[in-house]
Amino acid sequence: MFLCLYPRKGRAEARLPDINFDGLFESISIQMPQQEQKVHCILHYFTRVTHCIPKGMLSFERKVLPRGQESLMHCTIRQPNQSFWSESSSSFCPLKVIKDGNIEDHNSNALEVDFANCYLGGGVLRLGCVQEEIRFLISPELIAGMLFMPAMQANESIEIRGAERYSCHTGYSSSFCFAGDYVDTKPRDALGRRRTCIVAIDALMMPGKRQYEDKLMLREVNKAFCGFLDQMEPLLLSISFCYTKEVHQKGSYTDGGCGISDDADRVLVKDEFSTLGIATGNWGCGAFGGDMELKSILQWIAASQAGRPFLTYFSFGVPEGGSLQQVADWIISEGWSVGELWNVLVDYGQRRVSGRLNEGLFKWILPNAAAIQDAQASDTPAEAHYNDLTVFSCIETAEVSHIEDSMAIDSI
Repeated sequence: MFLCLYPRKGRAEARLPDINFDGLFESISIQMPQQEQKVHCILHYFTRVTHCIPKGMLSFERKVLPRGQESLMHCTIRQPNQSFWSESSSSFCPLKVIKDGNIEDHNSNALEVDFANCYLGGGVLRLGCVQEEIRFLISPELIAGMLFMPAMQANESIEIRGAERYSCHTGYSSSFCFAGDYVDTKPRDALGRRRTCIVAIDALMMPGKRQYEDKLMLREVNKAFCGFLDQMEPLLLSISFCYTKEVHQKGSYTDGGCGISDDADRVLVKDEFSTLGIATGNWGCGAFGGDMELKSILQWIAASQAGRPFLTYFSFGVPEGGSLQQVADWIISEGWSVGELWNVLVDYGQRRVSGRLNEGLFKWILPNAAAIQDAQASDTPAEAHYNDLTVFSCIETAEVSHIEDSMAIDSI
């Protein structure tokens, strides 16, 4: 990889990215200072591991929601359809918006979202330097997954456990800069993995106005749901998915300098994955061109349906962050279900696609809060009352398979 010796033959046909570093090295000379900083992060990693060889392991897992009649032994849930979402009675998990800071700096017990390209790692070995690429640079062992992980399809995500962080950084994109050493103090699990769990989910690239169509919203919420769902346990779709699991297992691992040690004959090991919250942010926005208001709500719906105990949203200072908190607090106070909010999104999307509405999602929801309260008091479904606010217009939804097949490779 670093020495640029891996053969390229057959990788494109297997939907695998180029894994050699030559493109990164070449880009140093094109007046893009962040490229030099990217190499600095990689060299710092080698400095660290040559001084103290790390132990333990990382694990990479492809998670799949089977389509139609497909069947997977370990997965008890198929890819949800619109009826599943519209009829869901699941309640919402708490949502907290954090204006500043980065996902990787969170201090809660949470699953970290990688705003991924369909090709894991995106443009980390090329010109890319946004959220996914930065995450791979401060934890360079993530790059190893690019060697054997083919591109994700619409019903897939990739979960990575155990990545150790080695670098600090400042800036973003063209302002990205290596900012010194980082000592990762997170404990290890029974397999020697750092207790860091990352899930890579790829949003549609530049969906434009079509992102409000039913099928594209379904694609995005299912993508997030695939990433957020714990597929290792039997699940019932009609109930909350929150649970904990305790198992007895021989041996535990504790940090000892740069290594790990077995220091117990029999200890209680808690599988914390099912109780992890979600740490995310403006997934599918920025370079991907999505609507932050829509994408944030879709992630919240997916996290709640997956039984996650909370969602922490890093807004990176965008002004819509405050409105998201206001919307989430109001929806929870009113006791909305996942299905009710999904139906409101579908109605909103149809109005946006038809051109009869050009208002942002948050501004459209909040001014009508009082009207919805009156509707709920009279036992009228919230989404039905939204339909009464203006004349409903049926929109013919186009097929989206060509959009899914042409998801951008983002500098690969």
